[in-house]
Amino acid sequence: MGLVYADVVLVNGEDETLTRRHIISEDEVRRFPVNILVDSGSYMLAINERIQEYLQLPVVDSKKAQTADNRIINCDVVTPIVLLFQNRRFTGSAMVLPGDSEPLLGVIPLEEMDVLIHPLRQELIVNPEHPLYAQLKLK
Repeated sequence: MGLVYADVVLVNGEDETLTRRHIISEDEVRRFPVNILVDSGSYMLAINERIQEYLQLPVVDSKKAQTADNRIINCDVVTPIVLLFQNRRFTGSAMVLPGDSEPLLGVIPLEEMDVLIHPLRQELIVNPEHPLYAQLKLK
């Protein structure tokens, strides 16, 4: 199986809150479309500094992370970030990779959105058992 990418939209979650409170208009919500690498070996959503700067997401923490080449790097953690894929939505935090690093979509958001990697088509798909909504496991 080769690399799998998905077209998603990243959104500043604070902007969405301000829109619901009628403080800013829908047009003012910062959005960033990106073709993201679906990485089943990564846990979290990871964006790069350019995306973080554009979305103006606040840094709330810092964590160490191991890269694919086994380096340990220190990454800022930002929140709230919203990821939109087809009829699915993930709201949470993201690690910020240095510079213009490739964004990664890890297993925590994949599980929450109830999406799957289709190995033959090499694409991210909505779970066919739950096409209209995400269904999470509680056990």
